[in-house]
Amino acid sequence: MATAEEVKGIFPAMVERFLPEKANGVNAIILFDLSGDNGGQFWIKVANDSAETGEGEVSDPAMTLKASADDWHAVTTGEMNAMQAFMTGKIKILGDMGLAMKMQTMFAQ
Repeated sequence: MATAEEVKGIFPAMVERFLPEKANGVNAIILFDLSGDNGGQFWIKVANDSAETGEGEVSDPAMTLKASADDWHAVTTGEMNAMQAFMTGKIKILGDMGLAMKMQTMFAQ
């Protein structure tokens, strides 16, 4: 099981791996609603070829990703395939499905 600190560390690491050339025209907030004792709500805002992150609720996200914190940690560390996690219901996407597909390329693995 991932610790709460490991889960929180996912989002600054994603921002560091942000590829602005893959986010052309994206202006959106992505909310990550992670369940479990080590979970919480985290967001990444992509706008003007940059990305920033924070913690807590946001109003009107373009997309919300729901998963257990452990499953999302497994996806971001390569222990679990993101598409397989989605197809088996371990990750749920609410809102802009196109943004979800684009998100896979906006952050280097």
